[in-house]
Amino acid sequence: MTTDLHSLSAQAAACRVETSVAHDADEQARNLHGWTQTYDQLTAGRFIGKLTGLHLDDVHVFCETTSQTLRQTCEVPSDAYWFGVPAADESIGRIGPQPIDRDALAFQRGGVEFELLTPGGYAIFGVVVRGETLQRHAASVEHADMLDRASQTGIVPIQTQNKARFCGLLRAVLDDTAHAALSERARRNLQSSVLSSLFDLCGTTALEPVAIPARPRRQWIVSEARDYVIANRERPVGVPELCEHLHVSRRTLQYCFQDVLGLAPANYLRAIRLNGARRELCGAMPGKLTVQDVAAAWGFWHLSQFATDYRKLFGVRPSDTLKAVPAPASPQLAH
Repeated sequence: MTTDLHSLSAQAAACRVETSVAHDADEQARNLHGWTQTYDQLTAGRFIGKLTGLHLDDVHVFCETTSQTLRQTCEVPSDAYWFGVPAADESIGRIGPQPIDRDALAFQRGGVEFELLTPGGYAIFGVVVRGETLQRHAASVEHADMLDRASQTGIVPIQTQNKARFCGLLRAVLDDTAHAALSERARRNLQSSVLSSLFDLCGTTALEPVAIPARPRRQWIVSEARDYVIANRERPVGVPELCEHLHVSRRTLQYCFQDVLGLAPANYLRAIRLNGARRELCGAMPGKLTVQDVAAAWGFWHLSQFATDYRKLFGVRPSDTLKAVPAPASPQLAH
């Protein structure tokens, strides 16, 4: 089902959620290609395992469920990092001698063998990230480093609400079957969203003092963000790209938007593009443009999601806006 991280770029064009079901522990282990691992079943009963995953350019997101207690010896590629979060609160696994509590993140550097003990009926979300990608995101977007903190123990305590948001994002990513239509930049934005959520999960940004710009600069940052989004309207500009363009951390960007507009940056960026699409629909010549044309021009590649967001913001469907455009007046007859 999956491939080695070294060939992720070649697989990116497919970029689709894939699911495999195994009826043997060894088969389940083989379904995670690119890992060196062995699964031993420790409790009696029929084994059923399920693996749902998505490869982005440098990130592999997956959810694994297993019906029986397993001892797993695992090793991810040497240039990668593995993060694991229990999907449910009922049962507790272990990484080495340490319990993976319901409010804990398990962590392991690549190239090092580690052992997992997972009880029956266990489900875990996993994220495998190329080290260079993780470090670049940490430096250019987060202005924070999770690796030093995480590498001390292999277990990082997390907050319940952060875990709920993280698991919710991963569920949404793995439930979406439309990833094959994503452009390269859209895939990278999705990848950055997963990485940002991972940093939020670890709470590392809370350890960093936010750089609070003076009020005029806060307003400039918001204004510059709007101009940048409109200048690149044909594609969805994400928060990580804005951080790099404006040379601020994600937390600083969030503070500026919340202070100036009372909105999260991602919500504002989406609203700007939706307003632009609405103006274009309102000004369209009848029969010259379709809703899909306008949506694509403003970086909305999923038409159904565009229609949902549009109706939520404006109270009408984009097709209704287009239908309401008056026909051009007929030339008056000469008398």
